[in-house]
Amino acid sequence: MIRWLYSSLIWLATPLIRGYLRRRAKRQPAYLEHWDERWARYAGPAPQRYDYWLHAVSVGEMRAAASLIRALRQRDPGVRLLLSCMTPTGRETALELYGDFADVVYLPYDAPAAVRRFLARFAPRCGLLLETELWPNLIHGCADASVPLLLVNARLSEKSARGYARIRWLIAPALARLAAVLAQGVDDAERLARLGARHVKVCGNLKFDNQPDDAVVARGRAWRPRLGERPVLLVASSRDGEEALLLDALAALPREALLLIVPRHPQRFDEVAALIEARGLPLLRRRDWDGSPLPAATRVLLGDSMGELAAWYACADVAIIGGSILPFGSQNLIEACALGCPVLLGPSTFNFFEAAREAQAIGAAWQGADAPALLTEAAALLGDVPRRQAMGQAGLAFAGQHRGATLRVLEALDSAVRARP
Repeated sequence: MIRWLYSSLIWLATPLIRGYLRRRAKRQPAYLEHWDERWARYAGPAPQRYDYWLHAVSVGEMRAAASLIRALRQRDPGVRLLLSCMTPTGRETALELYGDFADVVYLPYDAPAAVRRFLARFAPRCGLLLETELWPNLIHGCADASVPLLLVNARLSEKSARGYARIRWLIAPALARLAAVLAQGVDDAERLARLGARHVKVCGNLKFDNQPDDAVVARGRAWRPRLGERPVLLVASSRDGEEALLLDALAALPREALLLIVPRHPQRFDEVAALIEARGLPLLRRRDWDGSPLPAATRVLLGDSMGELAAWYACADVAIIGGSILPFGSQNLIEACALGCPVLLGPSTFNFFEAAREAQAIGAAWQGADAPALLTEAAALLGDVPRRQAMGQAGLAFAGQHRGATLRVLEALDSAVRARP
């Protein structure tokens, strides 16, 4: 009865969902592409059965799956993989990273009929949901079809746990039907268990096992001398509203410092460029830079490219992690630590709570209250080479200590497949 009510609401919300997609398409036209897939209507003949289906909502989660996908292919080069996502950028990332050997589709919205069509068409032997993708009808549909479904790299903040607790009547029965819940940390595991999850195990964070592309890192190392002798402050994966706060507090930085801004979402590149130009700051965009020596007058370099974040970390002296200044929960600080780049965090880190706490404890990261505090600390770090080096070394140690989640996930995955009815 309860799930019937939820399913009815999903059906009634269909016009609203279509309107939402059209509104998103005004800024990202790709939201209008593959429209029918959102309701599990796929073009072409039905494919052969897939060995593993992995769902990652968008870019970050799709990248987080890299080590697991690589491990699955290493032990079986012929493994049939299906990847699903919810956003155009997630789809683009999946095609870029895995399109040579995996099929990529949109996961349908959580209507029972759409779930049945999805499972009937692709018939996965096993499914994996990345991080916090809790879709009740999908979970029940997999259980009813004897498809083991695991929640992998699972995380749940205290705030999200309180929100889910309000609909525990809907979430708890679904969580109980997952084949396994593989949590990033102890706190995540405890919160998920309180909500009703069974078979909960702490496996660590897959993001620690993802190694940056050597060629991309080498590109960044080659760029560094071309930026000049000036110190370089990177704002990595910035979110809407954060760039303005930092630009308004820019006086805290030495005038010779180069500010490198890499927005999280490509559709915001032009918007961020306009913010910089409106403040009269000399700007150069990556799309206009051929890698030659940077003009000395350049105050801000805008990283308006995709797939080069590791290169920017490799040529930066200090990095402020985007999504942490305003309440977005922070973007991934692990990649910065793995490349030995000192990390500065704003007050909002709920997406990476454990990693942020441990990185600070080991001396790899520092957390500030707001944009002015972060820029003041950045200025101090840019002038203190020994401290920067110590933070960078601590970051390398921190990243190295936490590797190994991929093997633990594979073990749990194999157990779930063996236990399949």
